[in-house]
Amino acid sequence: MIRYLDLKRINAAYDSELRAAIDDVLRSGWYLKGEATRRFEQHYADYIGTRHCVACGNGLDALTLILRGYIELGVMCEGDEVIVPANTFIASILAITECGLRPVLVEPSAETLQIDDAQIEAAITPRTRALMLVHLYGRCAYTERIGNICQQYNLKLIEDNAQAQGCTYSEAPLPASPEGEELLLKASPRGSLEGAASPFEKTGALGDAAGHSFYPGKNLGALGDGGAVTTNDDRLATVVRQLGNYGYAEKYVCPLRGRNSRMDELQAAMLDVKLQHLDADNRRRKEVAAFYQRAINNPLIRLPRCSRDSVWHIFPVFSERRDELQRHLAACGIETQVHYPIPPHLQQCYRALAADRSLPVTEQLSAEELSLPCHQAMKDDEVETVVESLNRFS
Repeated sequence: MIRYLDLKRINAAYDSELRAAIDDVLRSGWYLKGEATRRFEQHYADYIGTRHCVACGNGLDALTLILRGYIELGVMCEGDEVIVPANTFIASILAITECGLRPVLVEPSAETLQIDDAQIEAAITPRTRALMLVHLYGRCAYTERIGNICQQYNLKLIEDNAQAQGCTYSEAPLPASPEGEELLLKASPRGSLEGAASPFEKTGALGDAAGHSFYPGKNLGALGDGGAVTTNDDRLATVVRQLGNYGYAEKYVCPLRGRNSRMDELQAAMLDVKLQHLDADNRRRKEVAAFYQRAINNPLIRLPRCSRDSVWHIFPVFSERRDELQRHLAACGIETQVHYPIPPHLQQCYRALAADRSLPVTEQLSAEELSLPCHQAMKDDEVETVVESLNRFS
């Protein structure tokens, strides 16, 4: 069986380092809000390229704390609107509504799978205060046009970076020449994608604030739940840190109504170990994805557009016969997943969001998407088996 995501095999690569980090925490006798958390926060802020990183309980909390922070700072108030892509994991929407804000759904581009920047301005009203950008599948959703729109309309740009640790943004367009395409597609799983890494700005540092998830299956995954907020905004970082620790300004002094959303020392220590390997792990994901792009050849299967900067948290393919394709791959011993079979606006709790409009691109993607195994621990023969099985589907 080729597992969709083999966490045991992934974490085995760092076994001795993880055990040493756990031992250090145990010996310290300090398990919350200690040196391991401070160290990871500093290292992750340095990695992303922001002044601040505030660790918290999970990715949903990270987004919620950002929005709550802006409300406490008077930037937003209940009833204000936040533009968000319609094709996203439901946590993006939950964070908005939990703060008494109104999500405004915008369709994705069928080509990039990210929010369609040509449709954003039409969604802006006098109550719009922010755009929540979701780097879905590990692909950078930011565009220069989005940055200009946020400046023009004075909107906060909030990044949901839950799926894109290590992803970068480059203003340069995707190479249109055969040579440019060859750089992206020539690698086999036995080769290397040297030269594809980019020194450009990382997602999580492109906007005013970003929420990150370290759920075990993420590119940078904890061995439990974890999250973080990154920002260059000193005031927001202070308020987010207070809100995540009961609202304390100091112990037992609560100027804000906060919550308990803290990362424990064990998770911080393990994440600090895995952060050192993140770029190498992402390079392997890119190698696997590049081989898929080159070698999958079946008219019944549509591939995602090439993306130089994607870290391929998810490698999605699309088929009008998605369910048959999934059964075929299961019979070949290949585990797959669907992200996400029910879009937020069709969930019972959010049906009112699209009661007066149609979201056909989002609904088509949810009906046709199938996620292939694509991670750093995949073996070469496993990648080749996936391709051969896809090409045999008829």
